[in-house]
Amino acid sequence: MTESVPVRCPVCRRDHLFAAPVYPCPCGAPLAAPLLRAARPEPITHRTWTDDWVTVRCPECDRQDQWPQPELGCPCGTVLRVPVRPVGTRSPSAPVEGPTRLRRPWHIPLPRTAVAARPSFRPVTIRTARDAVTAAALYLKWLGFRDVIQPEVRPVSGIDLRGPGIVAQVDPTTRPANLRAVECLWLNGLSSSSASVFFSLAGYADDARARADQLGVPLFVMDLTGCPQPVNAPADELVSTGV
Repeated sequence: MTESVPVRCPVCRRDHLFAAPVYPCPCGAPLAAPLLRAARPEPITHRTWTDDWVTVRCPECDRQDQWPQPELGCPCGTVLRVPVRPVGTRSPSAPVEGPTRLRRPWHIPLPRTAVAARPSFRPVTIRTARDAVTAAALYLKWLGFRDVIQPEVRPVSGIDLRGPGIVAQVDPTTRPANLRAVECLWLNGLSSSSASVFFSLAGYADDARARADQLGVPLFVMDLTGCPQPVNAPADELVSTGV
């Protein structure tokens, strides 16, 4: 059950009862940021990436990840940032936790494929942007993702490939993929409880790669032979374990 806390707007002094929004954890459990009752909400006058995200731990799978900072819009026009209990602390009513449980890598869906070893990947030569998406789709199927499809027309979300438990974006341009593209892909995966995988022909900007490492988004680069290569630890992990 979602925890509700009383919140008073410091501008108009109006009282509210606020509950943090619930999002699905990749393990399947509904998860809401634990609100801090004693702390005073702060009006948002300007936004930064650091302030817009908080670290939340899932009590079911013990995963820690970045989640949207809970916010409350007051009728007076003020937007309030509602404080969240820091990871590592527990509410007075929470039970004392035992030893940390072993957990699977969070960004990889539960195994659903056969036990047989994968054959060698057979790439397709990339001549057009469509070829790049096709090559990425074949690679995801080779990793074990099933029913991966690509829409005839690229959606506004930028998601080029989608399947059960997976969303992927393919950047066939000559510019390194930027931070915003990685974050938007991750949010699309978060909203559908899916793993997020990025493919790029020109690599990644430094801040995009750093953020992907923080979020656990596998990054791959492709050359014109159509053979993706992992460029960060989540991608290495995905290649070594499959799904």
